[in-house]
Amino acid sequence: MSDRKLQENGLAELQQRLVLLKIGVLVVIGLLALRLWQLQVRDGPYYRELSQNNRTRSILLHPARGLIFDRDGKLLANNVPSFNLYVELKDVNDREVLIQKLVKYLDIDESELSKKFRARGTLTRVKLKGGLTLREAALIESHRLDLPGVVVHPEFQRNNPQGPYAAHVIGYVGEVSEQQLSQEYFQGLHPGSIVGQYGVERMYDQLLRGQAGRKLIEVDALGHEKRTISVEKPQAGHDLYLTLDFDLQQLAENLLGEEAGAIIALDPKTGDTLAIASRPSFDPNALSRGLSSKEWQNILQDKRHPLTNRAIQGLYPPGSTFKIIMAAAALETNEVNLSETIQCRGRFRFGRRTFRDWKASGHGTVNLHKALTQSCDVYFYKMGHRLGIDAIATYASLFGLGKKTGIDLPSEQRGIVPSTEWKQQARGEPWYPGETISVAIGQGYVTVTPIQMAQVIATIGNNGVAHRPRLVRGVRRRNTGEVETWPMAKAVPLGLNPVFVEAIQRALASVVSEGTARRANSPLVTIAGKTGTSQVVALRADKRKDTPKQFRDHAWFLSYAPFDNPQIAVAVLAEHAGHGGSAAAPLARELIEAFIKKNGDKTRLGQKRERPIL
Repeated sequence: MSDRKLQENGLAELQQRLVLLKIGVLVVIGLLALRLWQLQVRDGPYYRELSQNNRTRSILLHPARGLIFDRDGKLLANNVPSFNLYVELKDVNDREVLIQKLVKYLDIDESELSKKFRARGTLTRVKLKGGLTLREAALIESHRLDLPGVVVHPEFQRNNPQGPYAAHVIGYVGEVSEQQLSQEYFQGLHPGSIVGQYGVERMYDQLLRGQAGRKLIEVDALGHEKRTISVEKPQAGHDLYLTLDFDLQQLAENLLGEEAGAIIALDPKTGDTLAIASRPSFDPNALSRGLSSKEWQNILQDKRHPLTNRAIQGLYPPGSTFKIIMAAAALETNEVNLSETIQCRGRFRFGRRTFRDWKASGHGTVNLHKALTQSCDVYFYKMGHRLGIDAIATYASLFGLGKKTGIDLPSEQRGIVPSTEWKQQARGEPWYPGETISVAIGQGYVTVTPIQMAQVIATIGNNGVAHRPRLVRGVRRRNTGEVETWPMAKAVPLGLNPVFVEAIQRALASVVSEGTARRANSPLVTIAGKTGTSQVVALRADKRKDTPKQFRDHAWFLSYAPFDNPQIAVAVLAEHAGHGGSAAAPLARELIEAFIKKNGDKTRLGQKRERPIL
């Protein structure tokens, strides 16, 4: 009996355990069902959206920038295919490991690569390197399984087919910076967008940049593209047609060679900029591709300042070229007449100081014509004393000094036109009469840019009528194919007496034929002009021969031609080159002769050249 009872008790206990097990199983199944309901019903939409986002990605498609041409249709800036390397940061688990792998395959500094990974804020897609070589692109593609999130993307790269020529005019492009994105001008752009950073590329960026597109793609677990879902195509930028004559531009830069300086050529009748050269220059293609921090710092620290556009940013004393303005001021204010003469004995005594003429023995009896022809300092010392600084400032401002010309390039400088008011505001000091004597020959506080002086000589050649220099003559709209020709700026007559203007013009012709610029005399065309030698530091005449180059005088020459019907005005500034007549005048003559040869009889006859902008 006892065994039977034990068996019955064991069976009852087993049945009780089975009941408990069934209850436990039912509870687990219930919990799983509840969780499944939560995932599928309650939270299903959330997880479906999350899943979709994890396998699709929106990629920014950069547009092709508009093309840039010169006045004859010569291509100055275009776009070429390029391989660029990007990384999707959210696909990278260990950035340091990825960096080490990339350094093996790419010609890139490890610290530079690390900086790109760190300094992108909330960006998820970062450009690591542009312009990959075919070898680098092939290496990346062949090791893509070891490089999660890394993508080689074909894009357009900005290219200047003429290399460094016209670099300061065309400029370069680069990725928009965080600081730029906060500015109104760049509103609507995405991080990583390519924008103009210098020159025409910067000035007309909104026309050139185009409209970005988008591509929606499906990616695998490593972030690599599997298929394209949809594409919104980018819209290319509009094309620009410049006023530049590239043949003249190239010649102007070659004439300067490796020497620092600037050469500007304008059409006096329209303000069209035919050439605007600045040396030393830089390689815009290298800057558009992107430089390392070290390379960029090397450019910034270069003592020759290759990024400075001397034509519009260089500030120099105008030297004796300022005598053109002095002559106009003295005549217009009746401080002198055309027949009046003075005696020049090589010096002018004012107070306790003696101001010397460049010709120690003096020029003898001098009227205005001879004073300009021979560049007599004493004559203009006396004119400056008669006029006073404020009258001089009034006429200098009338000719456009002390203000921007308005040429369509960024960062143009104003220069300085001194006056009693200016000195009080700038230095908190009164103006002293002796300071006027130095200003009268373009020294002292007065500073100008080469583009301002090009406008001065163009205005004289155009009978006292000024035109704002311009660089763009038209645009072709990519969306319609239509060409818009932009009108030139409104002519501004200075209100000078035509008799006085003609007298100055005759004197400037004599400067070349028999005066200080005889080396500008040409058998092809009659050139009128004015030399200038602006002093950098005060030196005794017997010490100037052995002066280090950085302390030597700057050489100026302003000119226009043909004399009886001006079609081109040229300003040359050669830094530390010495006398304007010997260093600058021959450069202007060569540029003018090239212009005459290229344009033939149309230039002499004053016929309007018909040049299609396409």
